[in-house]
Amino acid sequence: MELPFYLSFNEFENKYYDNLEKWFEEYHNTSETDYLKALAEMYSPYLYYNFANDRLQADASIQIKDCFFPYHEKIGLSFCTSCENGKTTKKVKGMNHVFELKTITMMEYAQHILDKINRYFSKNNDKEGKNTLDFINNYEIITSREGAEYCVNYSQHQATLPFLKAYLPVYGQTVNIATYRDFIFSIVQIAEFIDLKLKEVKAFESMIYSKLKSDAKFKVQMSHQFLTMCN
Repeated sequence: MELPFYLSFNEFENKYYDNLEKWFEEYHNTSETDYLKALAEMYSPYLYYNFANDRLQADASIQIKDCFFPYHEKIGLSFCTSCENGKTTKKVKGMNHVFELKTITMMEYAQHILDKINRYFSKNNDKEGKNTLDFINNYEIITSREGAEYCVNYSQHQATLPFLKAYLPVYGQTVNIATYRDFIFSIVQIAEFIDLKLKEVKAFESMIYSKLKSDAKFKVQMSHQFLTMCN
């Protein structure tokens, strides 16, 4: 069963038991705990643990490679070879293209993917009866590049699909800013709802709060160890 991804807390809460019932219909030898663990895994990437406030906060961002050739506008280069999935780059006219890692919001990422799909629509005639969602995971479209733009890692892209399916417009050129803002406000509420349910079934170790706090502490410890070794 493909769990629906919700951008609004009210919609998530209202559909919780309906989706749980569908979960049981498909997975007979399962429990609500399994369902909650699946939800926790799906929503966790959009949150982080804030040490100062001792709480979860929204972090709907993604790290992506900005792939370009130095001075490509001046020398007429408009493409990037083998920038997918960390492969070795090739030389073009004696130059290597350059990667710059950037962190962008999921709204920016969604718009980038939407631009790719709409660019495909403008150049091809096989779109009749199809929409954005039909091409949301098309390898050739998603990893294509024209000029200096982001290099999408296709493997990383798979993890964003639940969000993109919920957020991208079926038809249209731009993403909805108001819907994205609602998601940013809702994601912590969704996580707290999931954690409350996990508490009720005594699955404390699976709570989003517990896992992200543990991950954050581990990163701090590793950072301290690294600094100690360097000194």
